[in-house]
Amino acid sequence: MDKGLHLVFRVISAVLLLRESSQTGENIWPAVLAAPKPGLGPEENLPALTVTTILEDPYVMVRSAELEGYCIDLLKALASMLHFSYKVKVVGDGKYGAVSSNGNWTGMIGEILRKEADIAVAPLTVTSAREEVVSFTTPFLQTGIGILLRKDTISQEMSFFHFLAPFSKETWTGLLFAYVLTCFCLFLVARLSPCEWNEPKNEENNFTFLNSLWFGAGALTLQGVTPRPKALSVRVIAAIWWLFTIALLAAYIANFTALLSSGSEQLPIQTFEDLVKQRKLEFGTLDGSSTFYFFKNSKNPIHQMIYEYMDKRRDHVLVKTYQEAVQRVMESNYAFIGESISQDLAAARHCNLIRAPEVIGARGFGIATAQASPWTKKLSVAVLKLRELGDLDYLRNKWWESSCLHKSRERWSPLQPQALGGLFLTLAIGLALGVIAAVVELSNKSRHAAGHVKKSCCSIFTEEICTRLRIKENTRQSQETSGRANA
Repeated sequence: MDKGLHLVFRVISAVLLLRESSQTGENIWPAVLAAPKPGLGPEENLPALTVTTILEDPYVMVRSAELEGYCIDLLKALASMLHFSYKVKVVGDGKYGAVSSNGNWTGMIGEILRKEADIAVAPLTVTSAREEVVSFTTPFLQTGIGILLRKDTISQEMSFFHFLAPFSKETWTGLLFAYVLTCFCLFLVARLSPCEWNEPKNEENNFTFLNSLWFGAGALTLQGVTPRPKALSVRVIAAIWWLFTIALLAAYIANFTALLSSGSEQLPIQTFEDLVKQRKLEFGTLDGSSTFYFFKNSKNPIHQMIYEYMDKRRDHVLVKTYQEAVQRVMESNYAFIGESISQDLAAARHCNLIRAPEVIGARGFGIATAQASPWTKKLSVAVLKLRELGDLDYLRNKWWESSCLHKSRERWSPLQPQALGGLFLTLAIGLALGVIAAVVELSNKSRHAAGHVKKSCCSIFTEEICTRLRIKENTRQSQETSGRANA
């Protein structure tokens, strides 16, 4: 009975605190207490922690006067594992933590240093400057620095040769070489094969080199053209070329369709160097964030140019909150430089946004505690256990779920030769089989002819090859010889 009255009293107190907080406008929410496991004793015996955080989607959000998000779920899991209670407060100045002009720390780092909070559970980047004044746990999320853009601000007009975009330059070079080689093999095999050309001295071969080129081009357009192959060796090469062109056209059509529906091939800003060189977009980051100081302290010339640009126009290009940054990217010609994992979320929620491929400055989000705090190691071990159990991956998938149906199409890239490697190998094997078949056909004819004229098979075979490969010269010599005899 006493336990029931005690529980009712705590519920009434929590409701009154919530109503008072909403009326006064303070950034303090009632504690979300981890339910004690059986055998742990009364709830008030649990250690209580004050947790500071910052409102940022999807880490911490307000829903119906309550907090929810990735960091809130993480905090619940840690409290359940380490058996502590907590109350969450939103940082007063709305900042992550940086050194101000008077030398004091702002944001969540400042609240920990002033002992206004015990820990900070938020998308707080682990940096050397922060590590000097507070302690961090093992990172619970890995990220980097990326560029968030709006698709229509970075698109450019299609080039005149846009139809070549589905394949890379290397692929087109390989296709041209395969076409010429196949046509040459058709020409060569048609000359060598006795089934295609029985009497070289009296007949005219249909598969001249120009006709072979025309035959190969006709197959590329799925059109049947003359001359029609008769010999088995020529048919083997023709069949393997038809198979090659059908697969090739299917790959081209599929990739061209994906190209037209995605638009990622029109992304001229692939790197930070591209961002510096262009003049169409303004770019900036969060004021006082670790990203800003990363560029300030970097020795990379490109990074220094980015910092100088942002520092000179800081009142115009630096933003106060992440939500303001996303809104500005969507509404103006502005590129936001920030945490890549947060930009992935923005691209997942807003299908007209995209993150540039390059990511620099690999870093992690950690839980900040006071230096020499006994909770640092406990929380680090708990984070590692959650990662090993797969709970961190579950939370990542839960809060970063994409609402864009065609998000995968944004990663379109030209088809490389490696993707058609098997197709090129099949064509090479087919050409080799065709040439071997032509040699076998010519060898069989030479063997039969050698039995009639009482000569060696090798000499007949050599004469046949010379006759078929130099037919014009032999014909001219025979005509001159017959003319002299008639004279």
